[in-house]
Order: sequence, then C-alpha cells, then structure tokens
Amino acid sequence: MGRTSDAPQHLMDAARLLMHDRGYSAIGVAEICEKADVRKGSFYYFFESKQALTVATLRAAWSQERSRWVELLDTGTGLEGLEALIQEQVQLQQDQQRSTGSVVGCLYGNLALETNASEQDLRDCLREIFDDQCQLVLESLLGATVTGPLGNQKATLDNARSVIAQLEGTVLLAKLYNDPSLLNPLWQQITGLLGVTSTRFNT
Repeated sequence: MGRTSDAPQHLMDAARLLMHDRGYSAIGVAEICEKADVRKGSFYYFFESKQALTVATLRAAWSQERSRWVELLDTGTGLEGLEALIQEQVQLQQDQQRSTGSVVGCLYGNLALETNASEQDLRDCLREIFDDQCQLVLESLLGATVTGPLGNQKATLDNARSVIAQLEGTVLLAKLYNDPSLLNPLWQQITGLLGVTSTRFNT
C-alpha cells in the first residue's frame, strides 16, 4: 500500500481508469479503493462520496488535457490549430481501439450520458468542462476570422458548441459501433458545418 499522502491521487487515477472503461454507475467505492490499493475506510477521509471523487478526478483530468488543447489550438494560423486538435482526438480513439479492441469514447461525454438530477455537482462539473472547451474553440474560430478562411459571422459560440457536439456525437457513434473509421470524415464534417469551402480545409 502506498503512502497516505499519495492516496487521493491513487484514488483519482483508479477512478479515471475504471470510469473510462466501464462508466460511473457500474463501479463503486470498494472497487475504486481496491484498484487504488487504498483502504476503503480511508476513502471518506479524503472524499465525502463517489460523486465528490469523480468531480475531483474530472477537474484534474481536464486541467491536464486543457494544456494540450491550448498547445494544439495555437498551432499554425487560421483553422490549422483546430484541425490539429480534431485529428489528435480521432487518433486517440483509433489508438485505443487498436490497443484494447474497443473504442472507449470521451470520458466527459460518457459520464454526461449517465448523470441525473440527483448528481448536480457532477453535472455542474461536466458543464464547466464543456463550456471551457467551447470557449477554447470559439477563440480559435475568432482567430480564423483574422487570418482566414472563416467569415466573421461564423465565429460564434453557437458554432463553437456545434463543433464540440459534432466531435462528441461522432465519437459516441464510433463507440457504439466500435468502428473508429466513422471518425475519418470528422474534420470534413466540421469544415462543412463552418461553411469553409477552401480546398486546404476539405482534403
């Protein structure tokens, strides 16, 4: 068993792995503790509930992933950064399918489908993450109106949300059919949604 000071991180790591693999409802505190090699009796010293652990886990996961989103979105000019982000998201799902035999989907999207009104803290956390994702995409769209090829009227929060929805929806279908090839036309679908007709962004 690891040091007590390491227990919260071990619990979050275990929760992230288990939830990404099997979802939120299918696992319990005892299984998370076993995976983390932390005594069940110690769990409630660090987290008041599974929901509280999940919120902490998601915030930590997004904090790490957000840095990568910013790095990718800052790549190149115009829509090149957004394209790099989308293509990496596609690659992650394809790699996961090759290594495990299954398209695992998006951790945040998977959990969003499971939450209910009694889990308000978890729902609020997921909303914050998706709102932040949409804001990052919006900033990329606004940048593309300066350097091209996007028109000013296309750089809206509604369109940023549509980009995230297209990504999440396509990943969901790829997971349902366990077919990562469904993700191949994703970038072309997004540029179509944004009304970009330049051959550079539709190849």
